Formats: sequence, C-alpha cells, structure tokens
Amino acid sequence: MDDFKGKTAVVTGGASGVGRCLCEVFAKAGMNVVMADIEQSALEAAAAEMREAGLSVTGVQADVTDPDSMAALALRSKELYGNVHILCNNAGVGIKEAQRRIWDLTPNDWSWGYSVNVMGIANGIRAFVPMMLEHGEAGHIVNTSSGNGGLTSMPTTPIYASTKAAVTSITEVLNYQLQMEGAKLQAHILFPGPHVVNTNILNSMRNRPAELSDGEEVGAYTSMADLVKASGIKDMQLTEPEEVAEDCLQGIKNKQFWILPASEKNDKKVRDRTESILSRSNPMLGDL
Repeated sequence: MDDFKGKTAVVTGGASGVGRCLCEVFAKAGMNVVMADIEQSALEAAAAEMREAGLSVTGVQADVTDPDSMAALALRSKELYGNVHILCNNAGVGIKEAQRRIWDLTPNDWSWGYSVNVMGIANGIRAFVPMMLEHGEAGHIVNTSSGNGGLTSMPTTPIYASTKAAVTSITEVLNYQLQMEGAKLQAHILFPGPHVVNTNILNSMRNRPAELSDGEEVGAYTSMADLVKASGIKDMQLTEPEEVAEDCLQGIKNKQFWILPASEKNDKKVRDRTESILSRSNPMLGDL
C-alpha cells in the first residue's frame, strides 16, 4: 500500500506508549485511525488530544483478551471508517518478573501474560483478517513482538520472552498462509528498538484482572530504566516510542516482514544463537 490517505488503521494498546505513537504517525500520514485500548479514561484523553491537533482519530474501548470484544471492535471500525487497511496488534503487558525465578512465577502470572501478549494477537487476527480478505484491498497486519524472546531470550523475563517468541511464530505462519491464499495482505513483525523502549508497560499491572491477581505486587521497579538495572542489562540507552512508530511506518512502506532496527549488538546475538543451533552446542549464560 503506497497511498495512506483516506485509508483506515486500527491500533490496539493505542492510548499510550508505542501504540499511541503509531496512531499519531498513521493519522499524520492521512489515515483515519481507530485507537483501541482497555483503559477508557486514558483512551478518551489521548484521542481528544489528537483530534484537537486536527487528526482523524476515534477511541474505542476494547479488551484484546476477549474474542467478543475484538469482534465488536472490528464491526465498530467498519461502521466508523469503512474498510480496515492496517491492523496493529500492539497491546502488551509486562509482568514484574525480573527479580524472580521461573519456578517462583505463579499460574496467574502466566495466564495474564499469555492472555494479553499471545491471545490478544490471535483474537485480533480472528476478528479482522477475514473481513480484510473479503474486501480484497491491499492491507497490512503488524504484530508487535520484541527482541527479547522474539529473537533471543533474556534469562530474567521468562513469561514476557516466551510470549514474544510465540508472537514471532504466529506472525511467520500468518505470513505464509496469506501467501497461500494469494491475498493482497502482508504480515509484518515489529521489533521495537534497538534498545529497551522507554514506555510505561510496567504500569500495565493496574489493568490486571482481579481474578488473575495474586495480591501484592512483586518487584520494586516502575520504569524501564529500573527494569534495565534489575535485569542486569549493560546497555543503558533507551529507545523512544516515537522512533518505533516511525520505523513501523517505514517498514510498511518498504514491505518489510521483519521490521527490525539495525543493531550490531542484536545482530551478533542472533548470529550466536543461530550458530549454537546449527552446531548443536549448549547455550551458555556468558553468550548473552
């Protein structure tokens, strides 16, 4: 898709962080944007600010973990602006797991992480792709993964990393199946970076359902800078969400499946992992 003007984009997790910046870059490119988020107050405030700036944005409350809610979002998007041309399955949560071992994480921790980060992607695909195929116009499905898990895994975030590994696999399969259908749709996988992204994802704990809560939160860190320290990451530089959104827009324009910012460090990690697989050598902590 070369001309964005008058087309429609839907972004989940759109009220803050990378999602909000995605909404802004799409709207500035001339698109009508449906900003979807579970948090009504943040959604209304973000959408109002963009409309005041003259951008075509409408906020729609949606829960990516609920298939019915996502189906309703798809119908509402069509009612608002007609055919959907870009879907960004971007909503995600971070669990304060960096100071715990994998065997200390609870079933509720795993259930919440997977319900948003994995089933949120699956529910978005199920709700939107059939109608995008039906209208037959060129379009794009962008799934937000992470270099952590999506490419290589940090040892301090087993839930988050494994959910993002699943997102990579799901998106690769989606890409192949769209080709099998001969569709005008293209799948993309977005890896925000190349450094840890300066978002408020750790504050997503406030939206954790009561039935999946274990009471008092574990982990004192509240910012991404704190998480970097808790995880032992040596690279203290942060990437801003605005940079990620611009990378995404450019990746769509360039028809890139792998929307992955260049990084010598990350490229080395991927090469080392690939070589370990091919040589059947045991991965070592010192390789990270």
